[in-house]
Amino acid sequence: MAEKRTREELKRERAKEKRQQKKPVKSWIKRIILSILAIGLAGFIFGVGLFVYYASSAPELNEELLKDPISAEFYDKNGELFAKIGVETRKYVKYEDIPQDMVDAILATEDVRFFDHFGVDVWRTMGAVLANFRDGFGAQGGSTITQQVVKNSFLSNDKALKRKAQEAWLAVQLEQQYDKEEIFEMYFNKILMSGRIYGFGTAAEYFFGKELNELELDEMALLAGMPQSPNRYNPFKNPERAQQRRDLVLDLMVLHEKITKEEAEAAKQIDVTSRLLAEEERQTVAGTQYDAFLDIVQNEIEANGDGELLSEGIKVYTTLDPNAQTVVENVMNNPANFPTETIQSGVAVIDTKTGAIRAIGGGRDFGADRSYNFADDLKGRSPGSTMKPLLDYGPAFEHLKWSTGQTIVDDKITYTGSNQAITNWDNKYLGTMTVREALYTSRNVPAVKTLQAVGQDKATQFISKLGIETDGVFESDAIGGGKVRMTPIQMAASYAAFGNNGVYNDPHAVTEIVYRDGSKKTYENDTVVAMQDYTAYMVTDILRDAVSNKQGASASRAGISGLDVAGKSGTTNYSSEDFAKFNLPNSAVPDAWFAGYTTNYSIAIWSGYRNYSDPITTWDERFLPQTLFKTIMSQISANVETPRFSKPSTVVEATIEVGTDPLKLASEHTPDNMRVTELFVKGTEPTEVSDKYKALELDAPSNLQAIVNEAGGLVDLMWEYTPPTIETGEDEEGNEQTVPISFEVSMSVDDGESIVIGTTDQMHVTIPNLEYGRNYTFSVVAVSDDVRSDPATVSTTLENPIVDPEIEDPTIEDPEVDWENDENNSGNPSGEENGSNEGEPVNQPNSPNQPNKPGRGNQDNND
Repeated sequence: MAEKRTREELKRERAKEKRQQKKPVKSWIKRIILSILAIGLAGFIFGVGLFVYYASSAPELNEELLKDPISAEFYDKNGELFAKIGVETRKYVKYEDIPQDMVDAILATEDVRFFDHFGVDVWRTMGAVLANFRDGFGAQGGSTITQQVVKNSFLSNDKALKRKAQEAWLAVQLEQQYDKEEIFEMYFNKILMSGRIYGFGTAAEYFFGKELNELELDEMALLAGMPQSPNRYNPFKNPERAQQRRDLVLDLMVLHEKITKEEAEAAKQIDVTSRLLAEEERQTVAGTQYDAFLDIVQNEIEANGDGELLSEGIKVYTTLDPNAQTVVENVMNNPANFPTETIQSGVAVIDTKTGAIRAIGGGRDFGADRSYNFADDLKGRSPGSTMKPLLDYGPAFEHLKWSTGQTIVDDKITYTGSNQAITNWDNKYLGTMTVREALYTSRNVPAVKTLQAVGQDKATQFISKLGIETDGVFESDAIGGGKVRMTPIQMAASYAAFGNNGVYNDPHAVTEIVYRDGSKKTYENDTVVAMQDYTAYMVTDILRDAVSNKQGASASRAGISGLDVAGKSGTTNYSSEDFAKFNLPNSAVPDAWFAGYTTNYSIAIWSGYRNYSDPITTWDERFLPQTLFKTIMSQISANVETPRFSKPSTVVEATIEVGTDPLKLASEHTPDNMRVTELFVKGTEPTEVSDKYKALELDAPSNLQAIVNEAGGLVDLMWEYTPPTIETGEDEEGNEQTVPISFEVSMSVDDGESIVIGTTDQMHVTIPNLEYGRNYTFSVVAVSDDVRSDPATVSTTLENPIVDPEIEDPTIEDPEVDWENDENNSGNPSGEENGSNEGEPVNQPNSPNQPNKPGRGNQDNND
């Protein structure tokens, strides 16, 4: 029994222990729940208190500010005001005059519960809070139309908690003081629609030439979608984006049962561009100074999330150089600078060192009513050969450490995996050349071969650091005919990196915004070390040649005397299908480009016609970007110090022998046409000297004969000679060239000192007027520049002929040879060894220690 009790006691003890173990767990759970509730309550109380505190400092509502936009002010790089954007041309529309479909389209897009909430949409706000917890604060907003009216009228555009609290508080206050229709009317007339277009009523007239009550469903949906990003969805500039946005609005209207699916589908079938006013019918909007530049500024402000506040009195500080902008506009507005009446151009002037946009040429006679800015909106045109430094040779110097003297063969090839031949602009192939020559003469085949050597992945990586976005490149991109597209602004920024020691800066037009409450927002732009300084300088040095007067330079018209300029031209081509489709002449091309830079400015210019099917057909049109560049760069650089490009310590020069593989230094015997000084990345320069060309050795003339004519007192000298040949290296077979030879003739008398009596290119010469009874020794030496052969010599004596003793001896005159007119001689005598006194007769005075020359006696030097 004792044992049994003991077991029962043990059992009870174990049960007791378990109960005691469970109590602490339940106790901790209760404590945690109570703590969470306490923290939540404290947080709620704190949040309410903070909200009340922030709300108490909110500004007072002001009806004038609620209804009327306030002009934005724009300042140049010197802090001087240059423009204001106001609402002078706004068309104000009462709520009762707004079509119901227009109201429905706006509400479906911006605030579907507008007529149900009290100024703040709780459900929308909760969704935004969850998104912010998931993606970070500020990831998504939950603003109602009422909140947008408040924000645009009184508050800064940041997403700080204080501003959000004040926005919500003022929205509630606004709903208490105004009815829904009045608030909607404020929004409807105040919102920025694009550029200087404020309010939906003004936009209806500007884009469609209609009153609101004349708009069709698709037109109303298009306008309803624009306020989120006015310039991005501007149908004049970006019709494809505008149409996508319009279709989304139509889907939202179906979702919220504002229209039927059939109505939406019918509206989607209408092409946006078919509804828009033709360019010549568009109304003129009151412009300001520098409209093309302001267009870029507005795009940037919108991209940074401040577009809505352009109507709320913000101050915008920009990078504008008013002098440069004035120069650009004067050039663009002068018809004498353009070869045709309708050809267009887009110009971007960027600070080489910072990426700051200094001036914009949006088009000829660009004004506020112009919808297309050729400096920024030109996103569908190929860059042509201006891609070669960016995609081909830059990456080759960067990744392969090529020299500018690297040789490459210009011959007939096809694209990889294709039968399509790659041709050059002149339909010729020039054989082996340096990459320097290939680039500055703009050969296509070497450019494609260079991209192949680098590899498309590395080339894509290289241009990505220059702000050029692409999902990959093709071999045709090597010559600017593939997928890559660029605007003048982007091209100018990319080229600026070459002039800035390899550092790329994002192009930017805005430095700072000051909001109406005095708060500021600084606009930061990205700076990237895009390449090594040796890459930047080697590209630059070649592009100096491209604008020089060197034979074959592809952009010589852009060169500026006294200014260290580098640049590259480009021309695109139509496809064979385009030629057939548009019935184009053989000379037709769609685009002409030029990008050039100094250490101060980088300028890119496109020229062509608005319609792709309208071709460039003359050389004047093709050269237009170069001539515009020269004019603009010359004027903005006048009276401004422009340092030359400086060679970095990572680059060295070496004189090489063209055609050596691997590259070798030129020897002292390398022909001049095969010697070239090129740039190398330090440590990669060649050290071995080429031995291809040997020292020139000349054989002595052979079979020299002196044929005496004693009766005439003269000697005919005759000899034989076969000139040597040398390799010129002018083509890959190594053409041989005969060395040019002349012959130097000398004479001595009775073993006296030998003197030069003349030179000739012939292998015979006659020496007249010699003295009888004297022994003459003649020497002939073959000469080529400073190389001389051993002499060939021959001696002879003139014997006296038998004469009548009663006849006096004839007077023997100097042996003067007419080297110029003698039919047997083409050379001219000279008293100097180098024969430089060409055409002068022999008149060598006797040496005081030398016997008299034939027939000269003891003449004085002043005879």
